[in-house]
Amino acid sequence: MTRGKTLRGLAMAMGYACVAIGLFHVLLGNAAIPGASSAGPTIDSLGRFFGAIFAGYGLAWLWAARQSPVPATAVRWLSAVFLLGAIGRLLSLAAQGWPHWFQVALTVIELVLPPLFLWLASDRDEAPSRRGAGVGP
Repeated sequence: MTRGKTLRGLAMAMGYACVAIGLFHVLLGNAAIPGASSAGPTIDSLGRFFGAIFAGYGLAWLWAARQSPVPATAVRWLSAVFLLGAIGRLLSLAAQGWPHWFQVALTVIELVLPPLFLWLASDRDEAPSRRGAGVGP
């Protein structure tokens, strides 16, 4: 499988996962957050709002994945936002201590996926210049 096909497949998976997770949070509120079921209406409202934002983030991944070729600039920005989320979790860990184990697992995923996406997208910039220079088929 080529890097482009792998990038498209992972971007699609990322998009669908983010849309599903976001809608899950919109519909369930505090019940969607491990350990936060009794957090109260303010956190419930915040979680549902951010769930909608996360669903929109997933739609942006799906948009990028459906482009041909998958735009490297979009992948870089979307990956940077995901990595920023991981940095936020690390700041929370430093300020508040260890969260629920599931949040720790999510942090690991959020730290690993952005570099993978950046690597997969790295050949996207080179392809047009090679074609434009008359090199290759």
